[in-house]
Amino acid sequence: MTALARAVLLDLDGTLLDTAPDLVGSLNDLRAELGLSPLRPEQLATVVSHGSGPLVRRGFDLEPEDALYEPLRQRLLAIYRDRVHQETRAFTGMDTLLAALDERRVPWGIVTNKPGWLTRPLVEELGYANRSACLVTGDDLAKRKPNPYPVLQACRDMALTPADCVFVGDAQRDVESGRRAGTLTLVALFGYIHAEDRVAHWGADGLIGHPLDVLNWLAAR
Repeated sequence: MTALARAVLLDLDGTLLDTAPDLVGSLNDLRAELGLSPLRPEQLATVVSHGSGPLVRRGFDLEPEDALYEPLRQRLLAIYRDRVHQETRAFTGMDTLLAALDERRVPWGIVTNKPGWLTRPLVEELGYANRSACLVTGDDLAKRKPNPYPVLQACRDMALTPADCVFVGDAQRDVESGRRAGTLTLVALFGYIHAEDRVAHWGADGLIGHPLDVLNWLAAR
């Protein structure tokens, strides 16, 4: 029997939005500044949704203790800030899902580890800021996913209990955060899932191959 929910929470990178083109483009812009050739998207596929640190480690073969690591990470963030919505778009079917939720008056929100100074301009430019019922970013609270606090905050912002919500994400930290908070959890297989990810072992309530599959997890209205 399919479980039911009354509201939807979405991870940002790799779930709501395909941000990889701008993340990879920013890294390659930085490599070009240093006289280095660009990397192919597939060379960065396993790290693209995990933030600036993993991108710098992969893009320059550096570790956090290396002297160049933090300056390059800060420069990468500056470049990305200036092109944060240049090529980023919603995943195919996501806008259709959001329109269906709006039509049914089902609240939906965003829970991301991306810092607010990058997230807010992005969602505003793409038209989601005034539609989402809540937005919890990576620097809004003291702890980030996989801690449950961001998901719990989102539920409070929507005046709903975690049991009323389904959290959709493409990373194990999303599933862990939602489970610990007490929401239903769905893995977005259309996101940044990779061959080495053991998705079946993450403990999610379901796996979805298309955004519209979320509708099956909502209470009939």
